[in-house]
Amino acid sequence: MSNALPHIKDLDEDAKVHHFDVHEGEDATDVVISDAERKRLVWKIDRQLMPLIWIMYIFNYLDRTNIGNAQLAGLSEDLGMTSQDYNWALSVFFFGYVIFEIPSNMLLSRSRPSVFLPTIMAIWGGLCCCMAAIRNLGGLMALRFILGCVEAGFAPGVLFLMSSWYTQAEQARRFAIYWSAAVASGSFGGLLAGAITSRLDGAAGLEGWRWLFIIEGVATVIVSLAAFKLLLDFPETAKGFTQDERAKIMARLRQDGHADMQTRERTVTPMRAFIMAVSDWRVWGLVLIYSMIVGAGTISYFIPVLTQSLGYSRVTAQYMTIPIYMVSLVVCIAVAISSDYFNDRRYHIAAASALGFAASVVAAAVLQPTVRYVMLCFMAAGVWSALPLALTWTSNTIKWPREKRAIALAMVNALGNLSSVYGSRIWPDWTAPQYAIGFGVTAGFLGAAVVLAVVLGWAYLKFPHDAFVVKQMAKVRREPAPSAV
Repeated sequence: MSNALPHIKDLDEDAKVHHFDVHEGEDATDVVISDAERKRLVWKIDRQLMPLIWIMYIFNYLDRTNIGNAQLAGLSEDLGMTSQDYNWALSVFFFGYVIFEIPSNMLLSRSRPSVFLPTIMAIWGGLCCCMAAIRNLGGLMALRFILGCVEAGFAPGVLFLMSSWYTQAEQARRFAIYWSAAVASGSFGGLLAGAITSRLDGAAGLEGWRWLFIIEGVATVIVSLAAFKLLLDFPETAKGFTQDERAKIMARLRQDGHADMQTRERTVTPMRAFIMAVSDWRVWGLVLIYSMIVGAGTISYFIPVLTQSLGYSRVTAQYMTIPIYMVSLVVCIAVAISSDYFNDRRYHIAAASALGFAASVVAAAVLQPTVRYVMLCFMAAGVWSALPLALTWTSNTIKWPREKRAIALAMVNALGNLSSVYGSRIWPDWTAPQYAIGFGVTAGFLGAAVVLAVVLGWAYLKFPHDAFVVKQMAKVRREPAPSAV
């Protein structure tokens, strides 16, 4: 164990200066990081990484969920679709999404994020534009499936990139800030959809929902072009950092448990990393809890429809989605800050899920519009606070080797999103306006998440995993170094 993890020694506790022993083969390089230097370094990483990926994720989530706004603007009527057809159009996205997430992260771990991520973003932006040309259900289904295949690499890829820069104690807040882009996109998307569908409906002979796809797709492509120039790569190769800064970044990560950082330890092949991930019981526990939360999160595709069911007009319902997302944004950030402060994941996930569970039960039992609207705010806040924490928990649990962490994040995100396939089918229009099935099943998902968070948290503490991980890497070190991929 001592050869796999870094030696840490306090030099000056009053000055908060730490000495990290960073191994490079047989030699050791001493890297001294003061608390002030650490803060400056983290701030530099923040300002170069976080704003851009936040904007990128806004458009990722916008282009994935704008079908809900298009539905409210007349998509189904214009294409002659039933509610079951619409549900299949939602579900088919996740088939492609699940299939390609793991292969995508396997490629990303051996490539440059500054090229890989903007490329897939430009492609899905173009696909979003193409959706304006659909004339029937078949065309919509085909494009939604391809869109899922392309977008599959973005969310787990960005999470993997972030986990390669930040320590465990820094991740929850930043994962939540990143995830808040999804919440912000819902608010922004409702505002944008309301403006586009009301003002451009009929312009150039096109329906408002077609203009929605065109405008959001073009904007996505523009942002992807900027990302090619601005997005960071992994710490050891990223531009804009001095050699000394890179050494300190590596030292911090190594001290945090990323034992394969800045060393000559064997990197693992994609297939070996895949085997490591699928044979680790901890990964499957995280897949299970994430599945429950994502299943509840399918409400995001129906929020415009649910707000309309409260008695609002189509256009007003678009705007009424905004407060729901804004409440979720505030709660999400607050829960993440608390999670980092207390260095806790399981109880914060349980608390956020419990909030959503309680709101779902009340919404299922009470039909009064104002009460239901408030409960929608709390449901969304609970779900969207738990989601980034579950992914943070994955990154904190599966730290190294890097290739295994990439696949673990992709597995959790991909297999967890399978619940979206059936979760998107729990809100049939024939249950309106009560939507008892949707609210009831959502309560079941979140109740299960509460139990799983507590049980898995106990299991991860009860059964130490360090020996398991080190044993796997010991096998890798005894083998010849793999050829470059």
